[in-house]
Amino acid sequence: MTDDAPVSPAALPAAHAEPAADAGARLRSLLPDLAPWRASADFRRLWLAGLITNFGSFLTFVALPVQMKVLTGSAVAVGAIGAVELVPLIVFGLYGGALADALDKRKLILYTEAGQGLLCGGLLVNALMPRPAVWPLYVVAALSSALGSVQRPALDSLVPRIVAHEHLPAAASLNSLRWSVGGVAGPALAGVVVAYAGLGWAYAVDLVTFVVSVVLIVGLAASPAAHEAAKPSLASIAQGARYAWNRKELLGTYVIDLAAMFFAMPLAVLPFLADELHAAWSLGLMYAALPAGAMLVTLTSGWTSRVHRHGRMVALAAACWGLAMVGAGAVHDVWLVLLFLVLGGCCDMVSGIFRGAMWDQTIPDELRGRLAGIELLSYSVGPQLGQVRAGGTAAWTGVRASIWAGGVVCVGAVGVLAWCLPQLMRYDVRTNEHAVRMRSARGQAALSHPHHP
Repeated sequence: MTDDAPVSPAALPAAHAEPAADAGARLRSLLPDLAPWRASADFRRLWLAGLITNFGSFLTFVALPVQMKVLTGSAVAVGAIGAVELVPLIVFGLYGGALADALDKRKLILYTEAGQGLLCGGLLVNALMPRPAVWPLYVVAALSSALGSVQRPALDSLVPRIVAHEHLPAAASLNSLRWSVGGVAGPALAGVVVAYAGLGWAYAVDLVTFVVSVVLIVGLAASPAAHEAAKPSLASIAQGARYAWNRKELLGTYVIDLAAMFFAMPLAVLPFLADELHAAWSLGLMYAALPAGAMLVTLTSGWTSRVHRHGRMVALAAACWGLAMVGAGAVHDVWLVLLFLVLGGCCDMVSGIFRGAMWDQTIPDELRGRLAGIELLSYSVGPQLGQVRAGGTAAWTGVRASIWAGGVVCVGAVGVLAWCLPQLMRYDVRTNEHAVRMRSARGQAALSHPHHP
């Protein structure tokens, strides 16, 4: 006989239930944290407005370069779309950040959203003309870049006001999920719509989404400027720039993403890559692949709240993005190209989640708009310049070489920048002085002014 008592039949189900419960808990820990959605009605409204308008905007995101390619047949002309968007992006991104600190954020978001809807209507009218012109595509691209650059700092700086401090990483993941859902569905549908219904339908659907988004934004609560905020001026912009320069861990997030996007962003040459692979049908899937990878990360983003060394994750993800682009340019099978693009989207989203968490959890409210303007430049100028680089390099070396060589340089540049910015690599949200200060300040503010959903 042994001292072990036999297991009763009644105990067996419980014994088997424990591993199942553990597996369920592990699965739930990977899923996105919905706390910001449950706690804040304004966040829900803003999230839905963004989801709807992103879906439509990605239709135009595909349709515009396709129309330019049809009208000109030139990779340089397609890449030049990024060039004409660049100057408004820089000028109005910085000024938009100052406006976001000085004005009511809700009104700023509303007016710029309506303006972008009108521009989309202009693209629709041009597409319906018997002979669509090229110049309106460049004009609308430039004006849309200006309005988007004014709007984005207001959007980014509004989130810390309507979401509790401890929920900000989860809000960043949910906002990324919103973008990636539109990024997957929009380009995938755009390929079908453009091929079978025409460019006009893509612009028409985008116009409808802007109308719905405006209606949702009207319902947001007012968000006036902070008492400490400076009026928009060159001096106030310079104040924000000095703050960013003195925060080397923030500076690291900007320059690493800028380098990664400049050297390795392949979007401008995807229409030509699809032609080289004799797979014109795959163009919509190529555009959807990057946001599809991003969506995979956001759907399993629960793990990100348990990572504290955000700076290291930013650098690692940027380097892996470059490696993914090396693969996308080196292979000759369209399905492998799509796989590497998906992997690239995963890496880019990991970087974006941790960059956003660092920004939201450490920057004071009175500077948040101006720093959001700088952030806009960091994650937008890179892709725009990257389009120009990709188009120009493709005309010189070929489409595939433009992609894989850019990935190689990206990996090297990220490595050098990480070595030059030790503050970024040492960043820990638990101990960083700015993160600790903002956590304390927002905790006291929450006690003084409880948030009501």
